Amino acid sequence: MCSGKIYWELLAERARLGDTTTAIARVEQLYPLPSAEIIAEINRHPNAKVVWVQDEPANQGPWPYLSSTLSEALLSAGSSRTIERVSRRAAASPATGSVHVHEDEQKALIAEAFAR
Repeated sequence: MCSGKIYWELLAERARLGDTTTAIARVEQLYPLPSAEIIAEINRHPNAKVVWVQDEPANQGPWPYLSSTLSEALLSAGSSRTIERVSRRAAASPATGSVHVHEDEQKALIAEAFAR
């Protein structure tokens, strides 16, 4: 799962890899979080690892809100599924200040999203 422009990067990487086993769900409404719809989508893939992918550092972007809200909704729905995160490490700033470092981090982030 993801939100925003990372969706297009994930689609491109999935196509480049010829990956036919990875589902990518784009969540564009973050508040109020459409938990029931997200859980329904998660349930369509009962054996899948559920991962949230974001460009932002772990302590920024939607992850802090989404992880707690969706985890509670999954528990309320009787699900034992958990959500993992793929993102940049937590940081005080949303940007590294170096385009080269940013590009390297982005490549690593995309690769991690498809790692099994």
